[in-house]
Amino acid sequence: MGIIDKLNKDFESRVRLGIMSVLMVNDWVDFTEMKTLLNITDGNLASHSSALEKAGYIEVKKEFVGKKPKTSYQVTDLGRAAFKEHLSYLEKLMKS
Repeated sequence: MGIIDKLNKDFESRVRLGIMSVLMVNDWVDFTEMKTLLNITDGNLASHSSALEKAGYIEVKKEFVGKKPKTSYQVTDLGRAAFKEHLSYLEKLMKS
């Protein structure tokens, strides 16, 4: 098995790479801030964050602040480990 085969397919999308990168260096990030940082649409963020949540890589918290809904994201321990491993394989690939 080559290094490229060890890359995590859950992180192949640039949007998912962006979401994980932002969450690796922040505690909780809300929907609006994430959307702005990555310059993506509501639908794009919703679908990619849902896939990452389903994989167990991020936690999604939905709450109301006053009468407004608020969605926030946080990386899980599993997500942190998987993303670090993915980055490690990317670095190895760049050095080969």
